[in-house]
Amino acid sequence: MNISTRFGAKLPLLSNLVPIREVPKLEFLPFSHRKRGFRSGFSKKMASNVEKYDVGVENKLGLIRSATESNANEAIEALKAGKVIAVPTDTLYGFACDACSSEAVNRIYDIKGRKHTSPLAICVGDVSDIEHFAVTDHLPHGLLDSLLPGPVTIVLGRGESSILEKSLNPGLDSIGVRVPDSDFIRIIARGSRSALALTSANLSGQPSSVSIKDFENLWEHCAYIYEGGVLPAGRAGSTVVDLTKPGKYRILRPGSAKEETVAILENYSLLEEVLSG
Repeated sequence: MNISTRFGAKLPLLSNLVPIREVPKLEFLPFSHRKRGFRSGFSKKMASNVEKYDVGVENKLGLIRSATESNANEAIEALKAGKVIAVPTDTLYGFACDACSSEAVNRIYDIKGRKHTSPLAICVGDVSDIEHFAVTDHLPHGLLDSLLPGPVTIVLGRGESSILEKSLNPGLDSIGVRVPDSDFIRIIARGSRSALALTSANLSGQPSSVSIKDFENLWEHCAYIYEGGVLPAGRAGSTVVDLTKPGKYRILRPGSAKEETVAILENYSLLEEVLSG
């Protein structure tokens, strides 16, 4: 059963929610066009001029759509119905679903052949939404806005006030959070009025996907595949950093933006956590 309706009264608090009939115009800007600190290193890897496939040729199952404004409402409705969709991000193609639907989350695990003990990250539309799902009050002011949107997964404590469904990553008191620098997924995250569970679009243990052809064998398990061309960031995925401890950081996965991420963290006077033993 889709459990997201249990949180309906709380979710409208999320900032900048997009009404279902008023999807804003997409603007695919590379980081180099944005006036935010420490972005110059990211921009080379996140260029927006992606190579496009001929959707008509590739659309063998009638599931493929362009990752454009005109298809955003359809994606939102699929997510609200508990379906899994495939979407481009600023790093890799991913499978996404409503993070508050246990049925949809289980479907992602089944599609990937992934053990349920392997946690899923969530994606939200805006940095200001993160506080509804994770603990952020221990972080230096402006840090999250310097890191995100971008190719970084921030691991934070869930806290007692998190409105995430408890069945997502049971037994863990932390959650990985993404705000990709990719307009399409951010718009559908806003419009869904929920967080999205997000994981790479591939079988567990297999290479990640930078084009829809890379996971063609899994198309049939998705409600829709949103095509955004060949992504230029490579297969390293996002940089994963643990920020659960005040004043400390720990890189859990180097990913595609480790150097830039560490520079930002240290500029905010965070110290790398050194594990003993």
